[in-house]
Amino acid sequence: MCRILDKVVSCVLLLCVLFFGCALATDQHARPAPQAAPAAAPAPAPGPAIASQLAATIAESAKLPLDPAIRTGRLDNGLTWFVRRNVRPEKRAEIWLAVNAGSTLEDDDQQGLAHFVEHMAFRGTKNFKKLEIINFMERIGMKFGPDVNAFTNFDETVYMLKVPTDDAALVEKALAILYDWARNVSFDDEDIDKERGVVVEEWRLGRGAEARMRDKQFPILFKGSRYAERLTIGKKEILETAPHDTIRRFYSNWYRPDLMAVIVVGDIDPVNVERSIKTRFASLKNPLAPPTTRWSAIAFPNCASTPTRRSSTRSRARPHS
Repeated sequence: MCRILDKVVSCVLLLCVLFFGCALATDQHARPAPQAAPAAAPAPAPGPAIASQLAATIAESAKLPLDPAIRTGRLDNGLTWFVRRNVRPEKRAEIWLAVNAGSTLEDDDQQGLAHFVEHMAFRGTKNFKKLEIINFMERIGMKFGPDVNAFTNFDETVYMLKVPTDDAALVEKALAILYDWARNVSFDDEDIDKERGVVVEEWRLGRGAEARMRDKQFPILFKGSRYAERLTIGKKEILETAPHDTIRRFYSNWYRPDLMAVIVVGDIDPVNVERSIKTRFASLKNPLAPPTTRWSAIAFPNCASTPTRRSSTRSRARPHS
């Protein structure tokens, strides 16, 4: 997860500096140079080279050291964990599963299905049938939306649980839910078809003025990259008609431990939680084929192209039905 945030911060800073460099270079050419004494040589105008140097310096300085209070590690299957004790609020913990896969990894016939997969995780898994996850969370006093939710964006899908920690068994149950989301989502045919209406309604609710402007802006801002053509909400016709196996294919290809992180922060015993993560998630296996990351190059006028796969744009997280 830290790697994800590092890349997001670095990319945003790089883009800002490149825009600054381009604007400055253009401004220098547009303004008439002041009259100089005959012996004086004109100073070179700042341009892409200076912007590139500044970007490298800022990106390097943006790498913050990891909080020493965080316990972290990586399993043999590539899954990373981050665990930190934080006693405020008391007797509460946030338990997240972050998957480094979002809409930019969708095939042409899967546009919108990374988000659809996120919805299906709440419809049932191998060990938590139908809506049992939501029912369990409500029984322990948590509410769907504030305490149980998820979001999908261009580059990641994140599942979030908040649980009481006065009973260690509840933390273990939450980790069991994360495990099933990582490996055992059911994708029952009937449930997929029921969820289509929910996802299409999210698409419909999002078709306001902001979305219409974004439809025009993104193809220009991200021209030549997958960000221009992979809005997280996807295409209505695909959401309505995508074959069940097409939805399952995204899950089987990209929900793999070497693209995952488990994050636990709260009023917990970090040693015990770390031990539980190692024991529970070590059995996850990666597909035989390694993931193929689709890198994009976003080109700016008068500036070098910037390869990137990150974006700070996030889809809005809404409670799922």
